[in-house]
Amino acid sequence: MSAPQSAILSPLPSHARFLEFVTLADRDTRAVLRDIATLGSGQNMVIGFGSGLVQALGGSVTGLKAFPSMSGPGCEVPSTQADIWCWITGEDRGDILHEARRFSAAISAGFRCVRSLDAFRYQSGLDLTGYEDGTENPEGEDAVAAAVMTGAGPGLDGSSFVAVQQWLHDMEHFESLAREDADNIIGRRLEDNVEFEDSPPSAHVKRTAQESFEPEAFLLRRSMPWSDSEGAGLYFSAFGKSFAAFEAQLARMTGREDGIVDGLFRFTRPLTGGYYWCPPQTDGNLDLSALGL
Repeated sequence: MSAPQSAILSPLPSHARFLEFVTLADRDTRAVLRDIATLGSGQNMVIGFGSGLVQALGGSVTGLKAFPSMSGPGCEVPSTQADIWCWITGEDRGDILHEARRFSAAISAGFRCVRSLDAFRYQSGLDLTGYEDGTENPEGEDAVAAAVMTGAGPGLDGSSFVAVQQWLHDMEHFESLAREDADNIIGRRLEDNVEFEDSPPSAHVKRTAQESFEPEAFLLRRSMPWSDSEGAGLYFSAFGKSFAAFEAQLARMTGREDGIVDGLFRFTRPLTGGYYWCPPQTDGNLDLSALGL
């Protein structure tokens, strides 16, 4: 019986590491990928595959594609698509470090790590700005319905698509804003997380209200803050049964729908963007049959 990779639906951990890999030239990756099937069998790891790798293997995953770059008035959304994405979760940073080293070593014959980012849970699940992230996240059966593919057949049922972006915040600029101005960017009051009925149309909660799209654009957000010597921000990750909901929200955020750009772009911007397919688990191992393995 196929099921989603466990960590997708689990509560957010205290710590995590996000890794992205590209294929090494002139390497036969099939043997390496067969070994991956057992690496993703635990409770603390999610593995995803990019469209270029799936195509190179002769696999077929309907709906999988490369992340699209977008632009709007005063905003740019880049694509930095890789071949393998890995999210390692845990409560101890040392354990995560060793797990990441083991995974990287296990696939080093065919893949090279191009991005690695440590992330963490901030207080009760807040963004570094202090505002709650993922307020309207679906829960329980609704989360499964939003994030997990069904009715697609063996090798696909139980799988998920994930959209990922690393966002860099200008914390100094954000903290210089008047509280009312900051609240209007988000569309909620910082003190109690209550949504404004009369927030401006550029407010983030209005730009991305999942029930306001046709069809409704529900996603399961699993984003986590990050901070290093280069800055700080949010590593956005959202799981869906397709990319349609994410693309609808991103198009509205960048002003493609009505010319109004999301207020978030006043203090933050995405540095990366990738789309990945996260295969299901069968009998505790990743089911890679859709990749021809």
